[in-house]
Amino acid sequence: MPNETTSRSWWSTALVSYFFGPFGGFLWIGRGALAVVALAVISLAGLYVSYIGLPILPGLDLDVQSVVGLSNIGIGILSAFIVVPLARRSKPNKWYSHGLSVLVLAGAVTLLGALVIRSFLVQPFSIPAGNMQPTLMEGDHLFASKLAYGYSRHSVPFGLMPIQGRIFGKEPERGDIVVFKSPQDLSIDYVKRAVGLPGEKIQMTGGVLHINDVPVLLEEIGPYTAIETGGNSAGLQRETLPNGVSYEVINLTDGSLGDDTRPFTVPAGHYFMLGDNRDNSLDSRFSIGTVPYENLVGRAVRLFWNSRGIDYSARQSLSGASTRD
Repeated sequence: MPNETTSRSWWSTALVSYFFGPFGGFLWIGRGALAVVALAVISLAGLYVSYIGLPILPGLDLDVQSVVGLSNIGIGILSAFIVVPLARRSKPNKWYSHGLSVLVLAGAVTLLGALVIRSFLVQPFSIPAGNMQPTLMEGDHLFASKLAYGYSRHSVPFGLMPIQGRIFGKEPERGDIVVFKSPQDLSIDYVKRAVGLPGEKIQMTGGVLHINDVPVLLEEIGPYTAIETGGNSAGLQRETLPNGVSYEVINLTDGSLGDDTRPFTVPAGHYFMLGDNRDNSLDSRFSIGTVPYENLVGRAVRLFWNSRGIDYSARQSLSGASTRD
């Protein structure tokens, strides 16, 4: 180890800042106060960017891992430029400026911070297909609120939370866009709309959703054409649920397999889920079945990017994707 009372070299400061950000870089040169300020600024900037959304590049289908990798490189270079000019004017004589301390503190802040946010606040998800179109498009990236329905063992990675059922639970409202674990394979996450509540009778008849034998309001809007429909024109409709929640759905063809179903009785503690792209959605009408309350991961609340270059600004607020009359 170098003498802790002398200033750090520019190259060691650049390396630490590149890999551990300005928080780790300022710790390395003994500027603890600046490290805390940098952490606060970066956290607030991250929240702001996530809220307003990332810019799209029209016509490009981007690989998410590549984008994340390039972003990390850019952030690392920027961090080095911020911290290196102060390296020669700082004395790394604090306990937190030792190499092991920097490693532990920066790692703990990064990993534990990300784990807490992902497990208890919001979690990002991507949309790989068009089964929730027109509300969600292929390539959309969204945040799901973990606060919305409380917490189950599925709230943390790998289902490691040692609880049964849910704590601080709140039941979803009819019409919520819900992220949930597949009842058949807990490694798979689905995003669908909750339309049936516990104890209700649900049935599709002639392409119209029936709840307790009462058809919901379904209005024709007009034709709809998009990449996800293969370029073919589909029918755009507006569905309004009994509680006033209203949203658009797609009808690709009349008389499809999911247009006429047997009646389903939603068991206690379960929910009936449908995709908005009614003829192209694997949901509770088929093998997924009704979804246990425990399997709910969160409520989709906001889009923050589309990796295929599709404009999402008009669809960004997912609470706005369902309106009340």
